[in-house]
Amino acid sequence: MIPIDPAARANVHLVDHPLVQHKLTLMRKKEASTNSFRRLLNELSSLMAYEVSRDMALQDVVIETPLETMTGKMIDGKKLVFVSILRAGNGILDGVLSVVPGARVGHIGLYRDPNTLQAVEYYFKMPKDMEERDIVVVDPMLATGNSAAAAVTRLKECKPKSIKFLCLLTCPEGINAMFNAHPDVPIYTAAIDRELNSHGYILPGLGDAGDRIFGTQ
Repeated sequence: MIPIDPAARANVHLVDHPLVQHKLTLMRKKEASTNSFRRLLNELSSLMAYEVSRDMALQDVVIETPLETMTGKMIDGKKLVFVSILRAGNGILDGVLSVVPGARVGHIGLYRDPNTLQAVEYYFKMPKDMEERDIVVVDPMLATGNSAAAAVTRLKECKPKSIKFLCLLTCPEGINAMFNAHPDVPIYTAAIDRELNSHGYILPGLGDAGDRIFGTQ
């Protein structure tokens, strides 16, 4: 088992809420159907969205209650961008958008070369004015870290205000790789699993997230 760099571990936010852990365990089961896997992913993503948005900036807004005028706090969801790493990242979007429905959405298409395990980009589409926006990159798995690091490198060219990475599962290899490439990008995850196998899959993991979301196993 590869150890996690202590500095890299400090950059990881483990979302260990009981509901998150319960739903993740149900998703891991090999007998979970495509329908139940999607439903659980949607619910779990919603819960994790609360954690990843915990430090979002608020602005004062004057409103009228039924009784009087007051100043309340609101976030500007339009300045937040959820960036999905295709295709599995799309499975997280519905859940996070249910919490921040005003957020914009970007997509980056990357596939992992089966021989080198390196990321190859094939699609990139983002909202306008990225310099004014905070980004949350979403992908169910942070495994080798190659795709995630490549996505963040590409996104930094847009010069956003900030970038976070949200995933269901990661492992020491993924954490170390992301930290080595982007020590300024915090990772939010529901679990840190043991290791990668020789094919770059997380163990014990939950299998191929994309296949389980879209029923392509």
